Amino acid sequence: MKPAPSPKQPTRLFKLKRAIGQLMLSIIASLPLTTAHADTGHQPLIAAAADLQFALSEIALQYQHTTGNSVRLVFGSSGNFYRQIQEGAPFELFLSADESYVSQLTAAGKTRDDGTLYALGRIVLIAPTGSPLTVDGQLHGLRQALSRGEISKFAIANPEHAPYGQRATEALQRAGLWSALQGKLVLGENVAQAAQFATSGNAQGGIIAYSLALSPALAKQSRFALIPPDWHQPLRQRMVLLNNASEAGAAFYAFLQQPDARKILRTYGFSLPDED
Repeated sequence: MKPAPSPKQPTRLFKLKRAIGQLMLSIIASLPLTTAHADTGHQPLIAAAADLQFALSEIALQYQHTTGNSVRLVFGSSGNFYRQIQEGAPFELFLSADESYVSQLTAAGKTRDDGTLYALGRIVLIAPTGSPLTVDGQLHGLRQALSRGEISKFAIANPEHAPYGQRATEALQRAGLWSALQGKLVLGENVAQAAQFATSGNAQGGIIAYSLALSPALAKQSRFALIPPDWHQPLRQRMVLLNNASEAGAAFYAFLQQPDARKILRTYGFSLPDED
């Protein structure tokens, strides 16, 4: 007979049960409550495109300062969030970097309405300090660095599910550089991870969201240049309340459309729809 496992070394089955239990608790905690009294202090779970990592975090702090209420933010690729919402993930509000995902959710009956266009995004060529890559919006420096054999790794978000990766692909194809970069691409799960790869020093550069390049953390260690917006399909970013949204979720959705929030989005390089 095999000896019983030590209490300090739980079996895989025990670990799995504990992980499942923790997951269920987190899901239950995030479900909307039905009465106004019970909803006091409720923190809605928000799914947000990774390009919003800095801008939306700042907006959430402003929201808390203004209202005394808070939200829980989860950042990732819009395509992955779309799939998770289709499968029943308990998000109350979805801020997508590509409005087509919102349109598909609306068509599937997952949303309250067709949502609101909240921003227009941009992409940039970025390189870490010390990289041989010269950054320019027309990607001439990237072409020259490739011809000199100076590019071994170049980061973009995964175009299979990340809108910013799709737009990066389109821009590289427009410049005639897509084929030359095959075998050198490092794909981030989302554009925030692509930004980490592109500025880590292990890669010579990448194409990421303008909003991330403007963040103080990246600005200290990199150089960037805006890529012309007509080199790719527009990054029309739409947000929408999901069917299970609480009053707290709806309140944050409304705050995102107010001047304080819009000002922060503008600071991070987003164009606002009615100003385009």
